[in-house]
Amino acid sequence: MSLAVDSPIPDSSASSDPVDDFAGFLDEVLDSDSDEDVASLQSTKRRKVEVNSNGSSSISSSEVLEVEKNGSLCEHLAGSYKDMCLICGQRLDQNENEKSELEELRVNNIREIDQGKRNSKTRELLLGRKKLHLVLDLDHTLLNTTAVGYLTPQERYLLEGDHSLEDVFVVRNSPVDLVTKLRPFVGTFLKEASEMFEMSVYTMGERPYAQQMVKLLDPRNEYFGDRVVSRDDSTRKFEKNLDVVCAKESAVLVLDDTQQVWIKQNQDNVVLMRRYLFFRNSYDSFGFKYCMSHSELKTDESDEQTQGAYLAAILQLLKRIHSMFFDDKVAARDNLIDRDVRQVLKSVGSQVLKGCKIAFGCVLASAAQADLWNMAEKLGAVCSTEVMDPSVTHVIETDAETENSQWAVKDGKFLVHPQWIQAASFMWQKQPEDMFSIS
Repeated sequence: MSLAVDSPIPDSSASSDPVDDFAGFLDEVLDSDSDEDVASLQSTKRRKVEVNSNGSSSISSSEVLEVEKNGSLCEHLAGSYKDMCLICGQRLDQNENEKSELEELRVNNIREIDQGKRNSKTRELLLGRKKLHLVLDLDHTLLNTTAVGYLTPQERYLLEGDHSLEDVFVVRNSPVDLVTKLRPFVGTFLKEASEMFEMSVYTMGERPYAQQMVKLLDPRNEYFGDRVVSRDDSTRKFEKNLDVVCAKESAVLVLDDTQQVWIKQNQDNVVLMRRYLFFRNSYDSFGFKYCMSHSELKTDESDEQTQGAYLAAILQLLKRIHSMFFDDKVAARDNLIDRDVRQVLKSVGSQVLKGCKIAFGCVLASAAQADLWNMAEKLGAVCSTEVMDPSVTHVIETDAETENSQWAVKDGKFLVHPQWIQAASFMWQKQPEDMFSIS
């Protein structure tokens, strides 16, 4: 499997205990499930579109005017995470922090959340249509954006249309022009997901930026309607919270590349996404300074296990969760409105590495090992520090020459890199060990 970049290790906080009957049913279904084949991907024609600041777009074959890079180029429109701009990677200065505080005060003073939209009648109507709610992050989940002025000479072909890449957009903004690349398969993903979910967008970007990106993803306004939440709407500074999403939390799934940006009580709703990075500047912002970016290589995200697109694997996961939540066997013995999709998510996850006993042979930083340990247990594995135990099935190592590694090879154990656990978490299925072997 080709993992272009690594994503952060997900938080492993435990979710609430499931209702016995529903959890028991989930175990039965999971034990009998077989792996689903990922649907074949249909390629679409590449689009070179200039999108104006008012949201309108037009097909253009003319060259885009270049914007010179300068110190004041980025306006931090896409928002930030822990004071870091998602476009340029810079730390926001004190003025930006003060601006965010003022925005937060304005939101809390003039915006009232309509709690009536979440009453039981509304929830029952949505569930009666066999729909759950899906909250989608934008940057690094569905797309990647950078400022035109941050393009390297090796990337400027993107402005001239001299490539075969799909879904590259030049976005005309009043403060700064942007280039946005949609994640592969996103169009099919949104179309099929909309049949199972009512969908919202939730981004830490500013509202004008959010609206422009939504127009690229949903030009006919078929999927999101007015369900677009920006940092201007959020009730917490630098944090996301489902209190601004009109849906019952037990019926909500969230797709986001950063779990920790959500408040603690909402993190069990999050499906942690492998981060989508396309542009050189984005690689640099997240610490990948010594590998070529997709934009420089003129390639895009692909994965051998999904026959091309990571979102295709996530779509299959959503279909499985939706099917289990609304299964007729449960309907006969459990009130639909009392079910909790977080239970389903937890149950599906706990089957990924079920039957594996993992020993950590490599010396990792304590925090990193704790995260991997918790991740593996969340995926159903049993973890141990005793490597030379006959019951161990997998040894995690980074060096094939250590005593632990040599024992693993001699005794026929799987000797794999720590990324094997991380990949299983992102893909929601056990990965072939030979693709992560260090022997």
